[in-house]
Amino acid sequence: MVRSWLRETTGGLPRTFWYLWCGTLVNRLGGFVLIFLTVYLTKERGFSDIQAGLVVGLWSAGGGVGTMVGGVLADRWGRRPTLLLAHTGGAAMMVLLGFSRPFLMIAGVAFALGMFAEAARPAFAAMMVDVVPDRDRVRAFSLNYWAINLGFASAAILGGFAAHLDYLLLFLIDAGATLLTATIVFVKIKETRPTRGPVAAHADRGGLGTVLRDRVFLVFTAVNLLAAMVFLQHISMLPIAMTDDGLSSSTYGWVIALNGVLIVLGQLFIPKLIAGHSRARVLAVGTIVQGIGFGLTAVAGSAWLYAMTVLVWTLGEMVYSPTSAATIADLAPASVRGRYQGVFALSWSIAGFTAPVAGGFVRDLLGNSALWIGCALIALLAAAINLAAGPARERRTAALAAARARASAPQGVTSDTLAPAAASS
Repeated sequence: MVRSWLRETTGGLPRTFWYLWCGTLVNRLGGFVLIFLTVYLTKERGFSDIQAGLVVGLWSAGGGVGTMVGGVLADRWGRRPTLLLAHTGGAAMMVLLGFSRPFLMIAGVAFALGMFAEAARPAFAAMMVDVVPDRDRVRAFSLNYWAINLGFASAAILGGFAAHLDYLLLFLIDAGATLLTATIVFVKIKETRPTRGPVAAHADRGGLGTVLRDRVFLVFTAVNLLAAMVFLQHISMLPIAMTDDGLSSSTYGWVIALNGVLIVLGQLFIPKLIAGHSRARVLAVGTIVQGIGFGLTAVAGSAWLYAMTVLVWTLGEMVYSPTSAATIADLAPASVRGRYQGVFALSWSIAGFTAPVAGGFVRDLLGNSALWIGCALIALLAAAINLAAGPARERRTAALAAARARASAPQGVTSDTLAPAAASS
């Protein structure tokens, strides 16, 4: 029975996917720096909380630029060269950040590092969509999400040991893991960018405007921005709320670690659980469960109650994340997948800015309970929009599938190939 389940979960996926999966795991296992950056800047370098926050903000700002540039490069230049440039550049900036001392230099390098690091994301996601068939994408993204969280949980533990010895080790090991990921791409992975005839040529002429005119996709991205603003409160306002209740930072550490542990233990079961269900409904359920989890934080006051809220919203995250990734793949024409991934990733960068600012403003002005109840209401709004927009997304997915089928037909592609996709937007 276990062997049958394992075969259903992991079997039949292309070799290139597994190389990408290994790259994800290696990169996340060495992803120490961002986890401990604020501690490093305040404790080791002596900067203020405001300065540390500015550096992290510049990292996010660089990431916003990087996702857009990386998306365009992935479509025009290729997935593989974009990944190699992003990873090697990111490794160099990581080492430079470790040796930087003046605040302005640290701030500038952090911006550049965020740009290189996030430039890899659209190319990576587009490559995964290129090689994994439609029917297997939720399963593939679930497996990749499992690797991300296994790496994150391990990095938090290993990074703590490395920081205890020497903070420079954080930067050097992180850079080494990034270079190892680049080596996997260079040695094992070939270019996957679709280059077939008129469809690719037509879409490329549209450039980024192709994405920005796609109302169906932009609505989906806007809904993700709402969900991300709720979700990111776990790294901005949650530690403050727990501290105000007299709990230590180490208590926050093990409470939030439950998130990674639960995903590692349960994520492999999610694809079978949600298989056959409407993606709009799955996204709505995932968002609602996250909203309930964050809403319950309003009545938490002890470590075990906070842990229960984390367990609840993690269940929603496990359902939402792989389904969201598969939905992007459904909505993006093959020749502009990188651009679509870049614009979608930008919603996370924007949320990275706005979530702590909005959360802090609401908490200071209206109080702790208002913040968490507000999170629940925003999640309900996002779920309602997801359900309402579901039929339009399904029509778009069907139209793109029909266009791909006609494009691969022996008689070639005609000028009206893209018409159904355009009409459905």
